Amino acid sequence: MLTVDPHPLLQLGAFVTEFPAALGDLATPASITTLFAVDAAAPVQRTEARRASVRDLLRHGGYKPTGRGKPASEYLVRAATNGKLGTINLAVDACNAVSLQSGFPISLVDLDRTTPPLRVGIAAADACFVFNASGQEIALGGLLCLHDADGPCANAVKDSQRTKTSPETRRTLSLVWGCAEEADALDDTVAWYRALLAVAGAATVSD
Repeated sequence: MLTVDPHPLLQLGAFVTEFPAALGDLATPASITTLFAVDAAAPVQRTEARRASVRDLLRHGGYKPTGRGKPASEYLVRAATNGKLGTINLAVDACNAVSLQSGFPISLVDLDRTTPPLRVGIAAADACFVFNASGQEIALGGLLCLHDADGPCANAVKDSQRTKTSPETRRTLSLVWGCAEEADALDDTVAWYRALLAVAGAATVSD
């Protein structure tokens, strides 16, 4: 269901999660929320080398991953350090916990709010999307993005408001934005991510 354009640096981890109930009816277990601490014990730990590799990945198409455009995983470190990383829903919480600890940015979309086909590739120079309920937009030119039939909808910096999860979400797609030189760490991260969701009662399937 997902195609990936050729890219010399990208190593993508992708899987679909099916939840046993709507997200609004599910609690996030402590096995996930304890990982919101910036120094929590985790099987994959972020490194400065990985942070640099992720930035190089996003920079390859001409995007500048700095300032407000830096990878989402870096925002999570700042939020956790300041004690501002709180729970949203089971799907988002698991995504944030794994991204924070591993250093890999992760996109999460509600599959039922996307329109196939789905493709990962570099966004057009004039592409943009709204990323929050306030209507703020992010310019996407040169940035690797998940696209559906209606345009870009997720990337390693921000995810589109139109495909974000809601209390009614039952099925999601996770994209772990990895680098070819970090392939082993990416595999370990994806396996751990899926195991966390399984413990919480969700079923995952590789895309």
